[in-house]
Amino acid sequence: RAATTLPINLEMATTEERLANALAYKPHAACLVPERREERTTEGGLDVARLHNQVEPFVRQLREAGIRVSLFIEPSIVQVDTAVAMAAPVVELHTGKYVELAFAGDEAGTAVELNRLREAAAHGHARGLEIHVGHGLTYDTVRPVAAIPEVRELNIGHFIMGEALFVGLDAAVRGMRHEIDIARGHA
Repeated sequence: RAATTLPINLEMATTEERLANALAYKPHAACLVPERREERTTEGGLDVARLHNQVEPFVRQLREAGIRVSLFIEPSIVQVDTAVAMAAPVVELHTGKYVELAFAGDEAGTAVELNRLREAAAHGHARGLEIHVGHGLTYDTVRPVAAIPEVRELNIGHFIMGEALFVGLDAAVRGMRHEIDIARGHA
């Protein structure tokens, strides 16, 4: 019986060590993320506009190695346009600020941030990018983001794994799938 392989998707900082590892092991995909020494989780998107000269060589080398590249960025037109200029085929829009505002009960701020996500997704899609979103999404916050028609992938693994500790992995995945299906009109 032939072994099946699952695609490996790697999150990585833009360091020479991480690049060397990615080029050696050739994952299916690599998402470039900011990484600060003290943080426990990513606290914002990679500022590809400001860090263009640092990030672009990583994008190029990964693409030349046949690795699908995505950039974890803030939902802004400038960041999206820079990703396009770097020839990154995928962006993941950071949803952390949207989630924080939603949990703080800031309805006006949540609406503004959700609109930023919608505009960046539409703009990126129109420019040929595949649009992903993620960071901090929960059952309570996923529907409006999942309803954005240009979004092809939602990255919500941390919440699902945390929820799985209480309800089991199957129930946690089914619960999130249910919320996404409602948002997409499939429920």
